[in-house]
Amino acid sequence: TNTTAGCILQVVQHTTSSEVSSTSDDFVDTGLSGAITPSSSSSKILIMVSQIFRVKRDSENAYGGFQTLRGSTVIQTGPNGNTGANPFGAMYFNSANSGGNDTRITSRYNIQYLDSPNTTSATTYKTQMAVHAEGSNAQIRSQYNTGGENGASYLTLMEVAG
Repeated sequence: TNTTAGCILQVVQHTTSSEVSSTSDDFVDTGLSGAITPSSSSSKILIMVSQIFRVKRDSENAYGGFQTLRGSTVIQTGPNGNTGANPFGAMYFNSANSGGNDTRITSRYNIQYLDSPNTTSATTYKTQMAVHAEGSNAQIRSQYNTGGENGASYLTLMEVAG
């Protein structure tokens, strides 16, 4: 079959609303993952992630970060601290909450990344998260689902003809 480069050959969407929580600055699975089987080894996979999360700490300065993996290989990662080890991202400081300093942010991690897996085998993609604070009490939650909020996260995989 002669397929024009850039044509979309298939679209697969995966979703989860199961909340995952971590207090670690080591990356852990968020529960959002899915597979696609490319029809050609020259195909590219457009990865689109929309993942709801919450970062919280009982005092100021909590940093949260995400990365995207193909299998066990990191293919995209966010900014890190000076050592390259500690993730960081958006931060919110609120001195009025709970009568003291409190950091909380609820948002969505959104990326678009064009990958070249060079295979026709089923290929699994997933996200991981980590949180960091000087001290303790920092927490990151994916698919944050408290108070009746819609905690659904989405991973859309599109095969693009090469």
